[in-house]
Amino acid sequence: MPLDTFSRRLKQAMSDSGMKQSDLIAAAETLGEKLGKSQVSQYVSGKTTPRRDAAALLARILGVDCDWLIAGAAPPADGRPSAGEAPCIPAVRASARLATAMPDSTKPAPNPRRSIPMREFKKSSKLDNVLYDVRGPVVDEAARMEREGQHILKLNIGNPAPFGFRTPDEVIADMRMQLPDCEGYSDSRGLFSARKAIMQYAQIKHIPNVDMDSIYTGNGVSELIQMCMQALLDTGDEILIPSPDYPLWTACATLAGGTPVHYLCDERADWYPDIADIERKITPRTKAIVIINPNNPTGAVYPREVLREIVEVARKHQLMIFSDEIYDRLCMDGEEHVSIASLAPDLFCVTFSGLSKSHMIAGFRVGWMIMSGEKRCARDFMLGINMLSNMRLCSNVPAQSIVQTALGGHQSVKDYVVPGGRVHEQRDFVYNALKDIDGISVVKPKAAFYIFPKIDVKKFNITDDEQFALDLLHQKKILITRGQGFNWHEPDHFRIVYLPRIEVLSEAMDKLQDFFAHYRQR
Repeated sequence: MPLDTFSRRLKQAMSDSGMKQSDLIAAAETLGEKLGKSQVSQYVSGKTTPRRDAAALLARILGVDCDWLIAGAAPPADGRPSAGEAPCIPAVRASARLATAMPDSTKPAPNPRRSIPMREFKKSSKLDNVLYDVRGPVVDEAARMEREGQHILKLNIGNPAPFGFRTPDEVIADMRMQLPDCEGYSDSRGLFSARKAIMQYAQIKHIPNVDMDSIYTGNGVSELIQMCMQALLDTGDEILIPSPDYPLWTACATLAGGTPVHYLCDERADWYPDIADIERKITPRTKAIVIINPNNPTGAVYPREVLREIVEVARKHQLMIFSDEIYDRLCMDGEEHVSIASLAPDLFCVTFSGLSKSHMIAGFRVGWMIMSGEKRCARDFMLGINMLSNMRLCSNVPAQSIVQTALGGHQSVKDYVVPGGRVHEQRDFVYNALKDIDGISVVKPKAAFYIFPKIDVKKFNITDDEQFALDLLHQKKILITRGQGFNWHEPDHFRIVYLPRIEVLSEAMDKLQDFFAHYRQR
């Protein structure tokens, strides 16, 4: 056979078995045979072809059929030589003898041409207790149904753009103009212009002790929440998180090795935090408290007196305060949003906000966090934040470039949340429609895009709210998020997003009413 053909097949067999030239020499020695270094080198390089006995030895070591190695024939499926051909040692038998004779450290790797179990790669055990049902199994089922051509009404996620909410023209125009200047990285904290505008916004909100170095932009608030949990929590550290919550908080705390401890928000008191329950759940391991104000999923806006009570608890137990305020410009009914940091100049606070909801640009991923108040106690934490910020280099620079424009001038979102505005009217419509459904009760939301109705679980025999969500999806093609997806303790709530126009919401509410008129969980 041609020299290069043997060389090519020899190198293929070596590659398949994961063996180098030195491995061939060592394996031959283990079998009581001899292969010289220069001899093997010449075989591999194609300078010479081995005698049949040397080829048979190489085939034994590599676990292949020697006739294939010498003549280039395909290896017989049963390891036996073809009829009429003089046999070399059958590869399967030879390999078995070699495996018996050789120590583990020099055995050839299994031949990929034989059937071997495939290695399975499993997700990290760190994710075992992580939940994010806003995009979870029910959403996966909805996607499957859509692939089959079924139309699904998605009332599960606060994404304004698909429902006809448009970004202000001035914001789009300014981003277009600045794109040529946004091709490189920015400072890891963010563009100067963006952070300056955020600092001025913090001043309007009366947040104390804020400077440019205390502000970080992010790819949405979500990225910044994850950074904070990673920077703060050691294994076993506890953090107080509301129930119901926005589930990213619980997921990020868990992933960082911390222990989320959920305090109750009281539905009978307009979903305000239960201060007594917060006090009961504080331990020596508690490091921080999270508030979500305005709240997702309930739409509650916390009054100044409730915020003062939370500040007193944090002050008493020396807790850091994290305040998620992404919906602060979406308050209705004359409600005033108060930043808790403005009431706590002597405590270390981190306040989160952004443009995703107020400016209807969730896809641009524009978020920020402001560190304020007493910073001396958090110097090391802030060093950790700076390290994590440097590691991700910077947030989306084109998105940062519009922060100054977005926060200045006319705030078009105000037109949506006053009587006659889309968000206000859609909120009222859904609230009134849900009230009319037998077996459903609901607290009227004061902000954001969400409503969190309660189900009479005894009436409908509901014990599994994921099954309820799937049944609603299959029967009425409506996608909602179950209450336990927000770390609520009972299967008796669900969240509806009221971003669609009223004519769409009207159809959805009719379907929902019909569903509950006949539903009983099996």
